[in-house]
Amino acid sequence: MESTAARKPRRSGAKRTSAGNAKKKAAGQTDLVQLLTPEGERVEHPEYSIDLTPDELRGLYRDMVLTRRFDAEATTLQRQGELGLWASLLGQEAAQIGSGRALNDSDYVFPTYREHGVAWCRGVDPTNLLGMFRGVNHGGWDPNSNNFHLYTIVIGSQTLHATGYAMGIAKDGADSAVIAYFGDGASSQGDVAESFTFSAVYNAPVVFFCQNNQWAISEPTERQTRVPLYQRAQGFGFPGVRVDGNDVLACLAVTRAALERARTGQGPMLIEAFTYRMGAHTTSDDPTRYRSAEERELWETKDPILRLHTYLTKQGLADEEFFAGLERESDALAKRVRDAVRAMPDPDDLAMFEHTYADGHALVDEERAQFAAYQASFVTAEEGI
Repeated sequence: MESTAARKPRRSGAKRTSAGNAKKKAAGQTDLVQLLTPEGERVEHPEYSIDLTPDELRGLYRDMVLTRRFDAEATTLQRQGELGLWASLLGQEAAQIGSGRALNDSDYVFPTYREHGVAWCRGVDPTNLLGMFRGVNHGGWDPNSNNFHLYTIVIGSQTLHATGYAMGIAKDGADSAVIAYFGDGASSQGDVAESFTFSAVYNAPVVFFCQNNQWAISEPTERQTRVPLYQRAQGFGFPGVRVDGNDVLACLAVTRAALERARTGQGPMLIEAFTYRMGAHTTSDDPTRYRSAEERELWETKDPILRLHTYLTKQGLADEEFFAGLERESDALAKRVRDAVRAMPDPDDLAMFEHTYADGHALVDEERAQFAAYQASFVTAEEGI
């Protein structure tokens, strides 16, 4: 689901290679914007800074914890047969919450299928995210209610949608920006390159937010690019920056600056959030076949929630009562998600033919009639079978 390259089988010895690459990647990123170290220590950056209140810091921690709990519950529901598929964000909470909380209400988001944390920041009910994965709808929310577009399964296409939308609001003179999310695998898609070209030429107010989680299904980032992903922006004529994707403070600061830059007519910017996909690509994937346990263990020491927990505790900004209350809130959220999924009604069998065309279409009408006849050919239990 990330790139055409990602469908290639891995050669033998891949685990040893991925572990070595992980050590090189995770050690000493000199071009990395970081404000909170993995050890929970605050550091400064010459270009990006942020000053948050204790309430705001606790809020970011709460966002990440609840998003992770929702994600874990959805994964469990899929394993129990309640969902057909699930794409986990485990490990990417800081990238999503940090960037999501940088948005203004008037900004517009174009996500992939993994931006559960951004959806949380935009006020989309978590239970609405699950309808598509349960197969009861094509997306359970009105995009314009939260300025959060429906999940996009086609890899990279949302970057073009975002660019076109940004060009439109620029012509309208709107004081807002657009953000497009995509992964490292999607960066190899032609749609992404085309969106970079159009956004640069037309000075579109769009931020491209690439979550480089190191793996496009079974292919490492080395199969997507020979240079750091953020440097690709230079060739298109706009700036790029690499941020520690496990540092929620840095992600917030960098995205806030990029969005403000876009809103003030300075054009597009590429953010590469250097993070890690802790789980499988989706619940149909087995990451143990292409990456090592050593690699994951290395990244576990950089856990985004743990580092903010450490900082809050060291600074006396959160006590046991806060953490206990958040645990109770997490349990309540998980129960609400379970109950909501199991209560979702099955869709009308013919609903898939609705709204394909605004004014109807003869071929669709013919297909609907054929499918209805096929469905009617089955005898139900109530009719004696």
